[in-house]
Order: sequence, then C-alpha cells, then structure tokens
Amino acid sequence: MSGIQILGSTVGPVQENSFLVWKEGTGKAVMIDPGDEADRLMLPLAEHGLELEAILLTHCHFDHIGAVTPVARATGAPVWCPELEVGVLADVMAYVPWPGIGPYESYDADHTVSGGEHLSLAGLEFDVLFTPGHSPGHVSYSLPAAGALFSGDVIFQNSVGRVDLPGGDWDTLLESIRLLVEGHPPETEIYPGHMGKTTLSAELAGNPFLAEIRR
Repeated sequence: MSGIQILGSTVGPVQENSFLVWKEGTGKAVMIDPGDEADRLMLPLAEHGLELEAILLTHCHFDHIGAVTPVARATGAPVWCPELEVGVLADVMAYVPWPGIGPYESYDADHTVSGGEHLSLAGLEFDVLFTPGHSPGHVSYSLPAAGALFSGDVIFQNSVGRVDLPGGDWDTLLESIRLLVEGHPPETEIYPGHMGKTTLSAELAGNPFLAEIRR
C-alpha cells in the first residue's frame, strides 16, 4: 500500500461510507464524501495528528455531502465537487427527496472536477474518472499507488447504484462500470459509498448486475 492508509466510517441515516486517506509521514489527509456526523469524521484527524488538505466528492446526493460544510469550516479544507452538481451542493435541502432528513448546510464548491483531472493532494495522486449513471455528474477517484478505487454509488458489493433518482440512467451507469472494469487491474480494491469493500474481480465474477459486461 506504499504507506497509504484508508480509514472508512459509516455514517448517517442511510449508512453512507466516508473515507479518510493519508500517506504516512506527510501529516496530511484527504476526506472523501463526508456524508454526516462531522465530529465523528474529524476525530481521526486529531488521533493521527493529521491536517485535512482536501475534501473530495463523488456526487451530491444528501447522504454524501451532509457534513461537507461543518468539516470544511472546522478544518479550512477546500472542496472538490463534480462540476455538473455544484448547484446541488449550493442548495442541499432543495434536493433532499424525503421529509425528516437533515437539515444540512449548503456549500459553494471551491473547485470542480468533471473527469480526466489528476489531483496531487496530501502526498497522494488521484485520477478523476467521469462515471455518471447514478447521478448526472458522478465521478470516481482512482488511487493507483494503493490499488484503490473510490467508486461512490456506481458499484457496490454484489450490487450497483440505483438509477431511479433524478438524472439516473441504467445504460449510462453500465458504461461507467465498464470503464472502471476495463481501466483498472482486476485486483483493484473498491471502496464504495455503501456496504463493504470489494474488488473489481469479485464483482465481475459474481455481481448479478454485471451480466452484460461479462458477456
């Protein structure tokens, strides 16, 4: 893992996975998809003596961005947001589909990503991949040095992201998954937005939603 540490925390009402990533010896970290429970997500920063250098978002459904504002405010870390979804981040509660969720604070993105970018942050090298289908602007973050892929809500353990929310599309999602499968080694570890860690090879072999790709 080249001294790279990945710590996952499952937070919020729909059990979203947020990840803290750092390279030993740098004293800095990156947080991916802070969905809720900001104080809990920031505890490991103090425990490991880390400064948060960046917040990366895969997409802007409420369960992935609910803690963005408090974490950014407390740490001073800038936020990278999918370009097509900056309006959602800037007006979070207008896009919450169910009553009783939140309230969450909106945030104006500091930077945008749309796929194809290379981000050098906290001693880590991320490649940004455009992976729509679950949401219109969804991106995934590849960390080749760790053999890791932060897939957001594109692919899960034995499942895939839902496409029945606004902007969702099955054919688009399947093409995004195909891009991930074809662009990464089969042993790549998937750190998804929900459920447990898995690998590309395990999903390609047994995920019932990937039958078209297997063929």
